[in-house]
Amino acid sequence: LCRGGLAERLCRLQNRERSAISFWRHQCISDDKIPSDKSGILIVKILEIFEECTIQVAICQQLEQSPVTLSPEDAVINAEEPILKVLFTRETAAHLKSRPQDVIHIYPPWQKLLLQNADVPVIMNTYFSQKVLLSEHSEAREKTYGLTKMLIRKNIISLAQTFRLDDLDDKLHQESSDNQVACAPQIHNNDDSKQHPLALSAVNDSLLEMVESQGAVGWREVQVRVVIQRVYCLPAREWCRSHTQGNKPLCATPVMNSDPPNVRLCLLVQDAYGMFSEVQLQSLSSTDDVEQYCRRWEGKSCCLAGMKILQRTTRGRALGLFSLIDSLWPPVVPLKVPGQSQDSEMMTTNLPPPSFCYILTVQSGEIHVEVDEEEQISNLYQPPAVHGLKEILRIDGCNERCSFWAQVLYQRLQTKHNVPIDQRDILLFVTDSTLQNVVHGIPKVVAVSVTASCVLSMQIREALSAGSRLVFFKDALWGNGRIICVERTVLLLQKPLLCLAAGADLSELTGPVRLDELDSTTQANSVCALRGTVVGVNESTAFSWPTCDRCGNGKLELCPQDRELLYCNQCSEVVTTPVLKMQLEVFLSCPSRSQSTVKVKVWQRPALFVLLTMLLFLQTYEVQSVLGKEVGLLNCYVHSVTSQSNCVALEEIVLL
Repeated sequence: LCRGGLAERLCRLQNRERSAISFWRHQCISDDKIPSDKSGILIVKILEIFEECTIQVAICQQLEQSPVTLSPEDAVINAEEPILKVLFTRETAAHLKSRPQDVIHIYPPWQKLLLQNADVPVIMNTYFSQKVLLSEHSEAREKTYGLTKMLIRKNIISLAQTFRLDDLDDKLHQESSDNQVACAPQIHNNDDSKQHPLALSAVNDSLLEMVESQGAVGWREVQVRVVIQRVYCLPAREWCRSHTQGNKPLCATPVMNSDPPNVRLCLLVQDAYGMFSEVQLQSLSSTDDVEQYCRRWEGKSCCLAGMKILQRTTRGRALGLFSLIDSLWPPVVPLKVPGQSQDSEMMTTNLPPPSFCYILTVQSGEIHVEVDEEEQISNLYQPPAVHGLKEILRIDGCNERCSFWAQVLYQRLQTKHNVPIDQRDILLFVTDSTLQNVVHGIPKVVAVSVTASCVLSMQIREALSAGSRLVFFKDALWGNGRIICVERTVLLLQKPLLCLAAGADLSELTGPVRLDELDSTTQANSVCALRGTVVGVNESTAFSWPTCDRCGNGKLELCPQDRELLYCNQCSEVVTTPVLKMQLEVFLSCPSRSQSTVKVKVWQRPALFVLLTMLLFLQTYEVQSVLGKEVGLLNCYVHSVTSQSNCVALEEIVLL
């Protein structure tokens, strides 16, 4: 807050006000008596209670003096005594726990407000209020009622009605009983009790109205109708990190690497007025479930109930969330306009994107989400705009969400010191037909960085380990020349049902995959094709080691019984015919980088290793026998490109 500004002064005033109220209540409890000073005390008896815009409104009858010996039920009230409308804040109402027939003492400085065209005065500033228990009968009644929660009727008043933005024809409709939710105890017959619990509550279509009318505590009696735009998972650590107040998290310390995985199913929903909200549902037993939820729920309308607000977040605090919201903006159909008739709609052009979003979560024991899976896809739904990789690489913007269908050629776990393996980023090298058919100017293979916050299903992990697969990347992030899979990015093995509507080229590759050859534009952490002539072998770093011919274990030991044999601890067997593995570093002279030193690390399986070891074995390990031999094309991963020493370090790889 700006020093000396209005906001800072208001904050100090509110803090002093809260302190004064707390001190006054503490004094009343310590004295265990009603304050002795009776001057200016307003004594009222509650006749009716309801809630409006988070304020508790009590219709009361003013008493000249509080009955001394009679209970509130037996107190005789003069019909001529004035009727008052007393306003209590949510905090004051929670402290009083008032019910009809209760007697309340309101201490100064309360204020009376006289409204035009209204006969009932309004009493405000009722922070210093105390409920009076007048007899043992009342105390027993209070103890009995204290065990049950009082259900308060809530009047849902739309913002449009509050600011008089409604059409004349809609005023009566807005004030009808359809917009009121009765929460008082009701008696239903047996048939009513069998109905769905949500069928008895009102349905709203505005998230903002629900938040304004129901508050942050929770929506227990009403529900709001929204459209599911996206379904995804968030890891527990991301959910905890992104919802904190200051330095204090709103949830307990997350359980890392739990089994089943500790991930939470989330929905990005949008209402008829264009407002977005992220709904965090239950934890999933398996990450594979997200694919079926995407297929069943995305684009469908649903009703939310039993929600509570975790946080009101803004663009500056949740860049990842708002990059996804921006990809769904502007809407494809006209939106409803607050304060106008239900048929009135506004155009979608030149609409400012949302600047805030409510993070909602479910309340335990409540009915949360009711999705009508039989309903057709909503017109408000925007499927992922699927593009070819060539088109994505030409996007000028930053932090743009993109979706594409690509073939994964190679995966590599990025090495980071002091970072657990399960929290490291994964590099996926992918291509598609739009890149393979390009002649110049655009790489034939691009790297996609999958961060640890992107939840991968076991199906995706197994498919990538098994071999080259076509994978659909939904809502990846493009910016600064990189494609990144972050939180709220989903990887799928099946084509989305509506992806063809975007007009993307999803034709599969027909011929062999080609990589870009090593040249002056090749960068580190990329893949390339390499051809050249062997000019040297680094004998100081070359080594070989025996492995088990059954399990491939490379840590063999000498057999305790026979020191001339090798023993495998994993198989618990003697290894009689070990498989020899070797590592070599070879220096090549490449025409495409004639001024650079090209160093290639080769292992046992790649083609260059087979060629060199064959020649070395035939020439009894004479290095001179391999010098001058031409090799290529080799598939390599680029470890580093050093401009000072003009050296390129590569590693020969096998594509999936």
